[in-house]
Amino acid sequence: MTFDITHIDETDSTNRWLREHADTERDQLVWADYQSAGRGCGSNTWESERGKNLLFSLLLHPHELKANEQFHISMAISAAIVKALTSLLSPLTSHHSALSIKWPNDIYWQDRKLGGILIENRLAGAFVRDSIIGVGLNVNQAQFISDAPNPVSLCQITGHEYDREQLLLSVAGHFSLDVDAEEYRSLLYRRQGFHAYRDAEGDFEAELVTVEDDGHLLLRDRNGQQRRYAFKEVQFILS
Repeated sequence: MTFDITHIDETDSTNRWLREHADTERDQLVWADYQSAGRGCGSNTWESERGKNLLFSLLLHPHELKANEQFHISMAISAAIVKALTSLLSPLTSHHSALSIKWPNDIYWQDRKLGGILIENRLAGAFVRDSIIGVGLNVNQAQFISDAPNPVSLCQITGHEYDREQLLLSVAGHFSLDVDAEEYRSLLYRRQGFHAYRDAEGDFEAELVTVEDDGHLLLRDRNGQQRRYAFKEVQFILS
């Protein structure tokens, strides 16, 4: 896809900036050096030192995408980010092999969070009218001071700083709504073995079966029972 790209010094939220300044027809991308009120999911905030990380939002108009297929947007952006990061890291190090997507779309390196995504879709009948995808990627920040449990940056992983704009263009170049669902599933965090989870009934161990096309997570516990979850219905217990 082709985006009109805008760079700004500061905003409270790149998602909100796009919502207020976007053209109603064009696909657009805005990236900022600093967000004063960057958001994660729910009430979570996103810590980012000024000028160190990659903070951007995409505006899409996927008029032919059905409302019940909107999880394709989540798959597309998370897979694009992992592909871009893999291209960046693989020529120099083996660190790319530890990259994964923590369902539904957090970007992980080993058991630590490298990036987060916040998607806001608006519907028109049975189709997606438009979508704003907000992304925060930890790139050159060397230290985190918030109480977030497990952040990590590319700089911390490799000891090197990276060109944020080059990474941005790589993500945009890899982005496609024609994402291969099986490729997305192959990139999932905890895609092998039994791991600890928590739902409304308590803690349990399970293995990942699949992520369904509509975005539901399907797990199988040690008793062989399959458990199906929508977003926020199950928690990954991290060691």
